[in-house]
Amino acid sequence: MSSGITFSADATQPSSRYLHIDITVSAPFTAKKMIMRFPRWVPGSYFMREPLQYVDSIEVKDHQKTSLHWNRIDVDGLEIQIPKDCKEISIQYRVLCFEMTVRSNHMDESHLHLMPPFTWWLPESGIDVQRMDEIHTVKLYVPKDWSISTQIPGKNGEYFADGRDELLDGIMEANPNRELSWIVNGCNHRMKWWDAGGFKIEEDRLNLLIEDLTKIIEEHHALFGIPEWKDYLAVFHFTENNRGGLEHLRSQTSMMPRKCLQQGYEDDYNQLLSLFSHEYLHQWNVKRLKPKEFIPYDLQKEVHTDLLWWFEGGTSWLGDMICLRSGAWDFEVWCKDWKKKLERHFSGNGMHKESLCASSHDAWIHLYRPNPYARESRISYYLEGELVFFCLDAELRYRSKGLHGVDDLMVELYKEHGTIGNRDGIDYKDIRIKLTSMKGGRLLGKWLDRAVREQIPPDISRAMTLFGLKIHANEEKKVGWFGLRTTKKEGRIMVSSFEDGSPARAELMPQDEIIAVDGSRILETKQLQAYAKNHIGGKANFIISRQGVIQSKTVEILEKPQNPTVVSNDGNKLWKRAIASKI
Repeated sequence: MSSGITFSADATQPSSRYLHIDITVSAPFTAKKMIMRFPRWVPGSYFMREPLQYVDSIEVKDHQKTSLHWNRIDVDGLEIQIPKDCKEISIQYRVLCFEMTVRSNHMDESHLHLMPPFTWWLPESGIDVQRMDEIHTVKLYVPKDWSISTQIPGKNGEYFADGRDELLDGIMEANPNRELSWIVNGCNHRMKWWDAGGFKIEEDRLNLLIEDLTKIIEEHHALFGIPEWKDYLAVFHFTENNRGGLEHLRSQTSMMPRKCLQQGYEDDYNQLLSLFSHEYLHQWNVKRLKPKEFIPYDLQKEVHTDLLWWFEGGTSWLGDMICLRSGAWDFEVWCKDWKKKLERHFSGNGMHKESLCASSHDAWIHLYRPNPYARESRISYYLEGELVFFCLDAELRYRSKGLHGVDDLMVELYKEHGTIGNRDGIDYKDIRIKLTSMKGGRLLGKWLDRAVREQIPPDISRAMTLFGLKIHANEEKKVGWFGLRTTKKEGRIMVSSFEDGSPARAELMPQDEIIAVDGSRILETKQLQAYAKNHIGGKANFIISRQGVIQSKTVEILEKPQNPTVVSNDGNKLWKRAIASKI
């Protein structure tokens, strides 16, 4: 049944950077006032982004085009006076679209990426609230040579979103590039790409990408089953440096530097595959199998869950395992990626200060609000969650004698709590009960409690041993180390943060400009690394600029910590079974 609400966006003047919005709400009305609320955050991105900041030129009219009285209320609200016998209310406004991220609106002369929570005001009261669960009409007007891609059913600029969540989840990408489509296991998969600089991607690279995506898709289907929704859209944005990904019910927007599809940048290409796999997996893990707290979404305030280590960390782990199982990655690629993750893990000390559950709960104020000292007391539920999943998988496979792993646990939870008619969400207790009911998992409940609720690092060494994977330090000999992280800004080398145990922490500050070390001008970060490498036990004189004042600082050069990050063999039967294709 139609909701009687139409959401229209006019993008026919893309160079203006403004979308012109018209939302029409038809009678009946249930009160003398209608309250509209603008979403304050985007599902999948746990930060109050306040997209209403980009709205201006608000006008409200009735069916006779008569202007109606309205007031702004709270940080997100619009209160509209409804006259007697009003048949329709039209809310018109402009939305500025300039943020080039996967979670916001962006429009220029070459494309539009429409993010619904950054676009639509929604009725909260003044109508029967059940209307928001009915079918909404969405209209998008674009330049003649553009085509529109979206997960919402419809065509030719008119689409029909089944309920509020479908409406808010229905991203739209419009540009002149042809939508590519192919069938996998009877399911239609579509790709719509855009390059931020207008760079043309070679056809053979797109064909290679589709070939590898197909491998990944088939492996997902082999694990979770062929999805009943039968259609999926991947929107790819290629940029100079920006990257990111955001999941939706039957689509994703993924952004990567354009070099990922150029010859000679295989590491970046493999990261593109990883990103796609991660967002594709979210169809099952977070979009259908959800935390109880997300049912329904309340987009007007922070919604806390202790389970982002499961929904993001677990998705990162399994997404990459599926890249490996499918053959899109080979074992060498996985080892190289694993090394980078372990290096990040060992460079911080947050696991002794923050648990995975706490990190998940505080995502709104921690992960999305980093500071230069965050690695000393905070962790990423993405990275550390992935490492805990790896360790839990090793334990479960070992104790079940290879019968099953944590991917099977995820599938069972999805079947029980994420399928149509049974999307009741999960809490920690559901995960623990299901885990301990599996063969080999009976004694893993306390293991999991400790891993995610206590402030301890995961026992990666034991997990590697269980999988028969030998791991050793990267450096063949002792080297010196400042423990500094720097960025290059307008030709200047700036201190950005410190690694765990850094000897420079007490002397230098974030945003210090490093001018010279022991009389040598510093123009690149690699100069610092090279100097420290050969001067273990010595001291270095840093000439810095702090807030525009030249200062001299003496920094001791310590031995670089030697952490095991390099995998040197191909594992045992348990590991080979873990990475074997399920097709």
